[in-house]
Parts: sequence; structure tokens; C-alpha cells
Amino acid sequence: MDWITAAVLIFSLLSILFLIGVPVAFSFLFVNLLFAYIFWGVDGFPQMILSIHRSISLFSLVPLPLFILMGQVIFLYEISRNMMDTMDKWVGRLPGRLSLMAVAGGVLFATLSGSSMASTAMLGQTLLPEMERKGYKAQMTLGPIMGSGCLAGMMPLSALAIILACLAQISVGDFLLTIVGPGLLMAVIYAVYIIVRAMLQPELAPPYTVEKVPLGQKIFLAVKYVAPPSLIIISVIGIIMSGVATPTEAAAVGSLVCFILAFIYKGIRPDILKKAVLSTLKITVMMFMILSGATGFSEILAYTGATSNLVEMVTHWNLSPMGILIAMQIILIVLGTFLESLAIMMITIPIYLPIIKTLGFDPYWFCAIFLINMELATISPPYGLVLFTMKGVAPNHTMKDIFKASIPFNILDVVALALVMIFPSIALWLPHLLKP
Repeated sequence: MDWITAAVLIFSLLSILFLIGVPVAFSFLFVNLLFAYIFWGVDGFPQMILSIHRSISLFSLVPLPLFILMGQVIFLYEISRNMMDTMDKWVGRLPGRLSLMAVAGGVLFATLSGSSMASTAMLGQTLLPEMERKGYKAQMTLGPIMGSGCLAGMMPLSALAIILACLAQISVGDFLLTIVGPGLLMAVIYAVYIIVRAMLQPELAPPYTVEKVPLGQKIFLAVKYVAPPSLIIISVIGIIMSGVATPTEAAAVGSLVCFILAFIYKGIRPDILKKAVLSTLKITVMMFMILSGATGFSEILAYTGATSNLVEMVTHWNLSPMGILIAMQIILIVLGTFLESLAIMMITIPIYLPIIKTLGFDPYWFCAIFLINMELATISPPYGLVLFTMKGVAPNHTMKDIFKASIPFNILDVVALALVMIFPSIALWLPHLLKP
């Protein structure tokens, strides 16, 4: 079987499985086992087992469940809600005040939740009722919440970033530093957009009288609810940056401190503790299954010759290296309209990374661009997962409202993507700064 026929069969079968609703992990597992048998016979099954073992027995994966656990504890013990209420008392009378609160909360909770869907749900539950009471329209409620929720994938402790680093075989710690610049850039772009639109169309975010809170009370609430979780974030990221601890050790310290903080605020609460642990276990198993499927998929593609031949074909295109990179991003944007981010990563990373290395691009910079594209996919109509999360939080809004509200933030993400492509230093300045 030639490589073109094999590639067409593999991707066609995957597409069919996705379209009929088979979960991503099981789709890849089925394809891997089927083609392992076709190419290698019964002897292919032990090879797949070894591949699964190699893919999940990596020390670099240990931080993943610990970071997920941190996010679950912060969310379920309502530490994030208390932080949001406190921040609200500090925000001034800026245009689009509550929408800007979504951006500020998105940046803050991005470093705690590690999940775009979890961050969107938390922001929606906390801010949406108050936004609607103040007369904010859907464009200035749903859109900022979804866009800001996606910042969780673009900040340190991002679960998607850890998986991407493992798939690309780059340092998890260095990559978590690489995405800081692009994540902050996206937040600034969102904030500027909200302020400008609220000034041009004040009926979308009507101004209102803000209750004055004594400075002493604001300081007390900040010390009680904002400072301790912020110290967790700073300490975890700080010890990774300084080289004092590996991401695994930092994640273990962060998880321990999160538990201590949660117990101080609400007591041990066995019911919440059990829910946090079980939720972490489910998410971790799902992600590890996806990772194992990705590794097997890469091996099968390599065996067919699809990977090497595609690299050779692309490098002979009459395009500049930047032209090839742009073409890759366009393909990812199209895939993001109907596939999950994890599925896109598993399909494209084994093909894209060899091309990127051949073209001489920095893999950390490329993966930062790739990650922005994956966050764009989560709010891209019609199948972005964050869109459905928003529908669950705001059942009174139609999917048409949600799609319409997401479009400006799709455009803003493309702007951020283009800026990081044009100015690689946005992503690379922090890792280079901290290199010994």
C-alpha cells in the first residue's frame, strides 16, 4: 500500500468516527489497532502496548494531574468566586466595567484552572447574572466571558499546553514560560476592544453607579481572598522560572498549598474533596488515553511514509517558509470549526513538527502560535467546546446569540496569532530572559 492511499484511508476512517460521535480517545485507539493489524499483523498489538506504555510513563507528564487538581480545588471550594467578588470592589468606572472584569478574571483564573471550559463556566456563573441585571447586551456578556475563559489555555499551568509540549517533545517548563507573552497580549487586545466598543456603543454596556466601598474594607478583602491564591500562582511559576524546582515539584507544592488554603476557608468538607479528586481522575485518564493514542498514531503515520513524504512535498512548494507557516495556520483554523483541539493536535503535530524543524523555525515559538490557534478552535462556530459550555451557563440565550457573540473574539484571536507570527519575541522574550 503506497503512502497516499494509506494516509487517505487513515484520515477518512478518523473523520467518519468523529462524525458519528465516537470520543476522540477511542477513535484514535480503534484506528491505531486496526492499522497496526493491517501493517504488522498480530505482532502489531504488542508494539501498540509498548507505544502506550512509553507515551504515559514520562516524568514530564506528572505535573498534569497535579495542575488539574489545583484547578478543581480552587473552583469547587469557591475560592475563585471570592476572588472575583473582591476584584469587583477594586475596579473603577471604566467603560464596559463588568466585561473588563471578565478579562481580569480570565487572566487570574487562567493560572489556577488550566482549562478553558472550567474558566468559562466559572466566569459565566459569577458575572453573567450581574451583567444582565445591569442591562449588558449579549455581545458584551457572552463574548468577553468566552474569550477570557479561553485565556486558561494560554497561561502557565494550562493542561492543553502541557499536552502540546509532550506531543512536540519540548520542555514543559520552558513552554509554560513561552506562552505567558501571547496570553497577556490576548488579554490586552480583549480589554482594548471592550473599552473602545463600550465607548462607541454605550447601549451595549450601560454605565451605572458603582457602590463606594471603604478603602479599609477593600484592603481587608484583598488580603483575605486575593493575596493567598495569588501567592500560590507566584510561588509555583516563580520556582519554575528560577530553576529551584521542576514543574513536577512546583505542581506538588502548589497542590498542597491549595488544599491548605481551601481547608482554612471552608474546612475539610469530605464531599467537595471527593468530588475534586474524582473529577481530576476522570480528566487525567481521558487526557492520558488521548496522549497514548497520539503516540501510536504518530508511529503508524511514520511507518506508512506519510510523514516523511509530506515533509519532502511541502519543502518543495514554491512558497517561502513564512508562506508555508501561514498555510498551516489556515488549515488549523478550518479544522477548528469542526474538530476538538485535542483531536487537531493529535492529527497535525506528527506532520507539522518535522516540517517546522526542516524549515528552521523555533519549535517553542511555533507551538505558542499553534496553541493560540487551538484556543481559537474552542470558540469557533459551530462546534467549539466553549460555545457549548456557555450555552450550559446561559440556557436563556440561543446558540445563534452565542455564535454571534463569539465572532469578534475569533477575529481578535487571529490578530493575536498574526502579531506573534510577525514578532516572535512576544513569545520568546521570557524564556530567553531567564536562560542562564
